Amino acid sequence: MDFYTLSDKGIRQELGQRLRALRLRQNISQKELATASQLSLNTIKSLESGHGKLASLIAVLRELGALDHLDNLIPDIAISPMQLAKQLGKERARASGERLKDKSPSKRKW
Repeated sequence: MDFYTLSDKGIRQELGQRLRALRLRQNISQKELATASQLSLNTIKSLESGHGKLASLIAVLRELGALDHLDNLIPDIAISPMQLAKQLGKERARASGERLKDKSPSKRKW
């Protein structure tokens, strides 16, 4: 679905319908979901009609076992390789070898 063609209200309604479909697919009533997520029945109805608070949505998704879908909603921004290289600074290209290792007087050859 192309969400850019929908109004904000249309997107809210689509998300509410999808939330309702997810609940029905798991054969859970609105009242059961409200009790399990510790929300009111009106809050569940509100979410399914495209209204509600983000905190309520998270509680419902947690109860429906769908929190992993949030990663698809807003994916984590990965750091580009160039930014990563700048953050790390210069990395060592060579080992120092034997010259910097601890040499006790007993191991030195004169």
